[in-house]
Amino acid sequence: MKTIIILFVGIILSLKIQSQTTIITSTVAVKGNCDDCKERIENAADIKGVKTSNWNKDKKVLTVIFDTIKVSLTQIEEAIAKIGYATSNKLADSKAYKKLPECCQYEKGACKETK
Repeated sequence: MKTIIILFVGIILSLKIQSQTTIITSTVAVKGNCDDCKERIENAADIKGVKTSNWNKDKKVLTVIFDTIKVSLTQIEEAIAKIGYATSNKLADSKAYKKLPECCQYEKGACKETK
């Protein structure tokens, strides 16, 4: 009986340890200009499996915490590219980019925020 209990506890602990290691923090470069870009980028990254995302507009870097079982960094980058923002590994969707406000069209240079 002791052996069964020890085995059962061992299995539970190994499953718990395994599930904890699927949450990772990663960074990816994302082009953008302003606070409006920040909001769009972070909203696009808010897909199933993402715990938090924070885009630094000065460094042009998105820090994302996500569950690797539910989502990959590639899927997060694809979601961002789909709304018109280029990442270090994905080109922006050109139609979505053209629909961005002029200030957010980062290829034209930095915008002059009035906020």
